[in-house]
Amino acid sequence: MNLRITKGLAVAAAATMLFTACSSDDTKTDPSASSTATTGKPAGYTIKDGTLTACGEVPFAPFEYEDPTVEGGYTGFDLDLGHEIAARLGLDYEFITVDFNALQSGMVLVAGQCDVGTSAISITPERAANIDFSEGYYTSLLALLVSKESGITGVAGMSDKVIGVQLGSTGEAYANENAPADATIVTFEGDGDLWLALQAGTIDGVLQDQPVNVLHVRADANYILAEEYDTGEEYGFAYAKGQHLELQADIAQTLKDMRADGTYQTFYDKYFK
Repeated sequence: MNLRITKGLAVAAAATMLFTACSSDDTKTDPSASSTATTGKPAGYTIKDGTLTACGEVPFAPFEYEDPTVEGGYTGFDLDLGHEIAARLGLDYEFITVDFNALQSGMVLVAGQCDVGTSAISITPERAANIDFSEGYYTSLLALLVSKESGITGVAGMSDKVIGVQLGSTGEAYANENAPADATIVTFEGDGDLWLALQAGTIDGVLQDQPVNVLHVRADANYILAEEYDTGEEYGFAYAKGQHLELQADIAQTLKDMRADGTYQTFYDKYFK
């Protein structure tokens, strides 16, 4: 059985505090009292009348990352999609950062902190038991990022090595299922911490979504992708289970329209071509 270590033991406690804080916030918009005057949308269409509020974890480039040159301070593939969807629905767009584990579990969605989770969330049966997903909007691989001088060629060869993964991610699940029994799996809150740990030599590899690891290789020639894993993963937008059903349907149709008119492909080429 793999040895497991969690970095930042306050994650679960922080998520619980977040849930409590969101649930007891007296300033939160009451969906039942929202007005249709500004947008023509029905009451409860979004948690904040006239605004599509999205949650995501930062950094997770190229899907969402900080950019002080743009309005709101964040950009990326997911945000470009979100801005366009909101505009086509006649809504403003707001992006707020949250802990990924609290997002993929559905906690921040149920708490009413945001309408939709747009943070490269892989659709899995376990997650779908707690949250509603859109159809997949991006197909992704997993990849193992290592130092070029490490000699590591894949997860199977990481006996007695330390593998870094993101807490609650599909990379964590893959490592648990496929790493050697004597490998150590260390969980981190996000890509920023994983990348720093790899550069510092405290972990031997980072197992996470391939597009994110590709950017690290482009940024530093001392690192390579040792191996890629086709797990059939699709990213989907996440919603609170059984809530905002009209919004879900409208976003689904808008994504189809964006694919049909070429807008989706324009955004895709901007980040991945």
